[in-house]
Amino acid sequence: MAFISSGYNPDKPMENRITDIGPRKYTDFLPPVIKNNFGKWAWHEIIEPGVLMHKADSGDEVYTVRCGAARLMGVHTIREICDIADKHCDGYLRFTTRNNVEFMVDSKDKVEPLKQDLASRKFDGGSYKFPIGGTGAGITNIVHTQGWVHCHTPATDASGPVKAVMDELFEEFQQMQLPAQVRISLACCLNMCGAVHCSDIAILGYHRKPPLVDDEYLDNLCEIPLAVAACPVGAVKPKKKEIVGEKGDTKTVKTVEVNDDRCMFCGNCYTMCPSLPLADQEGDGVVIMVGGKVSNRISAPKFSKVAVAFIPNEPPRWPKLCEAIHTILNAYKEGARKYERVGDWAERIGWERFFEVCGLDFSHHLIDDFRDPAYYTWRQTTNFKFTEQSVKYPDIKAE
Repeated sequence: MAFISSGYNPDKPMENRITDIGPRKYTDFLPPVIKNNFGKWAWHEIIEPGVLMHKADSGDEVYTVRCGAARLMGVHTIREICDIADKHCDGYLRFTTRNNVEFMVDSKDKVEPLKQDLASRKFDGGSYKFPIGGTGAGITNIVHTQGWVHCHTPATDASGPVKAVMDELFEEFQQMQLPAQVRISLACCLNMCGAVHCSDIAILGYHRKPPLVDDEYLDNLCEIPLAVAACPVGAVKPKKKEIVGEKGDTKTVKTVEVNDDRCMFCGNCYTMCPSLPLADQEGDGVVIMVGGKVSNRISAPKFSKVAVAFIPNEPPRWPKLCEAIHTILNAYKEGARKYERVGDWAERIGWERFFEVCGLDFSHHLIDDFRDPAYYTWRQTTNFKFTEQSVKYPDIKAE
């Protein structure tokens, strides 16, 4: 009856239906040369750092100029990017998943004017607004999370350390002189809305102290069952407690108690309850992880492993963090073979040797001893071996 009363006709489901809700189809935003050759590309190559060429079966070519950009942008920056696209690319551009901006043109003659325009745009201090690079065997832009700008549970900032690290490694962004590509990521807490679990070098914000409990106001601000249920390790439990209020009166309140030994400092409880703050100036800092990747080349995909257990937050330039990452990258650059990722290099020389050549302190706390049954049983690679059974699979499925 609901369908009938609302005018819905099951025989003509699209009749009078509003279809312009939400984003438009992605094909509306493709440059004509890409739209005309969609799915019909023969090959591509990196002509120089930051410049790629894709060749279509039809003979058409697309030249892409990649430049680094900030993850969090102001309106003026976005307007300037759009102006560049209008001037050189008929208004078309794209953002990559690692916060790069790519300008695409259909002729090689248009590449040099575009590069010169991008290189001429600088901040008052002299640094490039849109540096060209981030391709091939080099460092591309750092993908990161919100940090102090927006998130409520960060153990470190995101934009600050990323800016400091990329300033330190800027030459590697503009060149392709590393053994292989190096992916660097940052997550400002271990909930990891960034990709630090599988990056060559990862920066992870880490809390070292359990949440504080604001007993007096907790019951007024929070739903205690939700705060208890939010803890993944069962470290939060409800409790009645007698306290002395701000006015000096003694009263019994409903609150929670945190088991400090069980707490893993994730901040989920604070997400549900603002009376359980986790941030601490001395306890918060960053961890450096290395060796992760998604690629199947040389070895299967692998998770990152902890290399530096803790570095305190040192805004605005995070000098110890930058020094440690630069040291790891230089050791990798000097010791790795061509096409070896950081994890492949470390496994070939041995992790003991990795700590030695990088000048890092080793502790038994850094030993990767996680061994869930799934570690041995799940397929950890997309490599596929065709067997007699796999060939027969379509027939088996049909039966």
